[in-house]
Amino acid sequence: MNYAGLSLDQTPPLSVPLRFFLTAPLFGIAAALLLLWAGPAALASRWTAPMLAAAHLMTLGFLTMVMFGAMLQLLPVLAGSPVPRPRLVSGLLHGLLAAGTVSLSAGLFSGGAGLMRAATVLLALAVGLFVLVAAYCLRRSRSTHASVRTWGWALTGLAVAAGFGLHLAAGYGWGAGPYRALTDAHMSWGLLGWMGVLVAGVAYQVVPMFQVTPDYPAPLMRWLGRTLFGLLVAWSLGQAVLFYGGLRAPVVLGGLLLAAGFGLFALVTLRLQQRRRRRIPDITLLFWRVGMISLLGAGAVWVLGQAFPGLGGVQAYGLMPGMLMIFGFGFSVINGMLYKIVPFLVWLHLHMRRFMGGKTGGRVPNMKEVIPERRTRNQFRVQMAALVLVLAAPWWPAVLLYPAALVFALSCGMLWANLWGGVQVYRSAQA
Repeated sequence: MNYAGLSLDQTPPLSVPLRFFLTAPLFGIAAALLLLWAGPAALASRWTAPMLAAAHLMTLGFLTMVMFGAMLQLLPVLAGSPVPRPRLVSGLLHGLLAAGTVSLSAGLFSGGAGLMRAATVLLALAVGLFVLVAAYCLRRSRSTHASVRTWGWALTGLAVAAGFGLHLAAGYGWGAGPYRALTDAHMSWGLLGWMGVLVAGVAYQVVPMFQVTPDYPAPLMRWLGRTLFGLLVAWSLGQAVLFYGGLRAPVVLGGLLLAAGFGLFALVTLRLQQRRRRRIPDITLLFWRVGMISLLGAGAVWVLGQAFPGLGGVQAYGLMPGMLMIFGFGFSVINGMLYKIVPFLVWLHLHMRRFMGGKTGGRVPNMKEVIPERRTRNQFRVQMAALVLVLAAPWWPAVLLYPAALVFALSCGMLWANLWGGVQVYRSAQA
């Protein structure tokens, strides 16, 4: 691995990212259990209360939870800009995000106005604090790496997505109406402007580092983040004009360009993986491949829906882009990153403790011993089965919803057990 350019001496305490990483799989299990409780009717449309609640358990409770933890780790190490009082900040962010996600999902599921009001306040505090802290760190950073610049665009995307989302939540909580016209913009900025752009920025560093590939092309790293952000702005303005009777063509064109931009990122990533210098099979590599193929699939499904408008009237087809983005792209890529980041952090912190303690004896476990490959491979197989079932369930909900939810809950449980096993290795090595 190439650690050049990393400020490893500024890494925060291990508890800072781990509290987020260990909590995220539990929200995945909660989403699966909620769908089991609701039954096949939950998949009748994207607007059902169980579907909305489960989607936010995944996007906020799993995806954003991990991304918050990863950013608190990467800002000091890659951007060279430590988070002030990291234990306090991470504890506040973790508590606010977890409580806000629970309140929001419970409020969407039950229709409780009080829960929605609480969720609005808690999530506004969580996202607001994170944006302020991350923006402060990025402002102080002297790093010129493309990842750092791209994170700025992703952070702005999060702020926009949160603005739409909080407006929608406030509409539910204070009885002003759900404002469904904003939901597409909220979802697009959350999945593309926040998650998609952030994953691209992180990939510029972690794919070459952990998967031993060549670097991403410099022009792509320089322009992709800002281009995708600009396209999202144009697409959103087109949607607003369309709502008031404008032309549909600019909206479709903007969507096609967005699909092309993310498709280019996916294709370049797959090509770099083919050129990796180490040919030994790796679970992280497989998770990333599934994520990139899912990203391409989400774009293709959306484009087909625009080319053949009749497909948009099919409820199951309408759920496919979102499911591919959340379960296929987001969950797979983040799952793969966790299996590299957590062992690396355990190894790094054990080495740092040993060095600071002046110890020369004993042995520090290597990264493959922190989370054994056999366990990660088993979870990968279960997750692939879950992904197939999740994508098929909207077409045959009465038959496939229950096995899809059960297998996905099992996959999240295995992920949590593997991460917890890594923590136990750290504790044992400490002793």
